[in-house]
Amino acid sequence: MQSPATSHIEIMQKKAKEVRAASPGMGKDFSALPTLILVTDEIRLADPITTAQSMPSGSAVLFRHYGMPDRKNLAKKLAKVCRQRNLFLWVGGDVVLARTVGAHGLHLPEFMARRSRPMVPAGMTLTAAAHSYAAIRRAEVMGADAVLVSPIFPSQSHPDRTALGPGTFRQWVGRSKVPAYPLGGIDPINAGELARSGGAGIAAITGLSRGV
Repeated sequence: MQSPATSHIEIMQKKAKEVRAASPGMGKDFSALPTLILVTDEIRLADPITTAQSMPSGSAVLFRHYGMPDRKNLAKKLAKVCRQRNLFLWVGGDVVLARTVGAHGLHLPEFMARRSRPMVPAGMTLTAAAHSYAAIRRAEVMGADAVLVSPIFPSQSHPDRTALGPGTFRQWVGRSKVPAYPLGGIDPINAGELARSGGAGIAAITGLSRGV
């Protein structure tokens, strides 16, 4: 019998696959991208290791924890779990750390994505955060492999931002050329609203870590 935590993550995985399956007509190549992304947060997910150990093979972990004093060591521990679990590891905001721990990708917060493209090693995935359509366009011009668009629903990560809603996300994705993941307030209950949105899958923090 599976644990409640695992079942919760499996529901999110199923929803993420449904979002992608309904998006083939958007003209974007999702083949090299994971369907489900766990986004870490030092406040709302203090221990990303436990949740990562429950993530399904082939999904990704986006390691943020930007304010963590011992960030490097935590990244190394997380990288080990990702190797054991066959997970993609994307490191936020630090290409040197990404190289050091052997990460599969580098993620840029929106303010960093306004700068020139970082020197990303060949084969390393480059993603960027986007809170507006203009940010999506910048990421597209930069040559990012994907964007994480937020907040879709009311989110604790961005309490000061108005939720975009599935409709706006759908419109932005339909006008862009870069694959996009919805992020922010997504859980097993509202994830179904993102079907046929054009998304590459689903990215979440609490929606994947609750109950783990």
